Amino acid sequence: MADTAQSTGTHSGLVIPKDTQQKFASLIVLITASESMTDEERQYWINILPVMTPDQLASLTDILETEKRQLAAIDSKYAKEIEVIGKQKMAKKIEDERRHQREGRRSQEAKIAQQDAARADELLGQIEA
Repeated sequence: MADTAQSTGTHSGLVIPKDTQQKFASLIVLITASESMTDEERQYWINILPVMTPDQLASLTDILETEKRQLAAIDSKYAKEIEVIGKQKMAKKIEDERRHQREGRRSQEAKIAQQDAARADELLGQIEA
């Protein structure tokens, strides 16, 4: 019987022969981390690694590393955009809170001004009487 090792992590259903794991460890990491493959496709690539030519291995490595770099760049870009959006939302929230507080103060000041005017009219009425 062949000595095989089950992959650990997200793709636990993959069967990776021990000698393939040892010989192609870095490529297997790239294959299992690829977001563009299904588990079926991952298993296919793992299965054919031992019969691939050095040029094919180099090409597969290049493709998977490029995918990894591009996805990291996209993630970085969107992380920055999310940060900017978060800051904009926070600024809008603070602006809305301040506007609400200003409106509350204006309303309170208007109410007090009305009370003062009513009190002044009342005092004038008492003085005139």
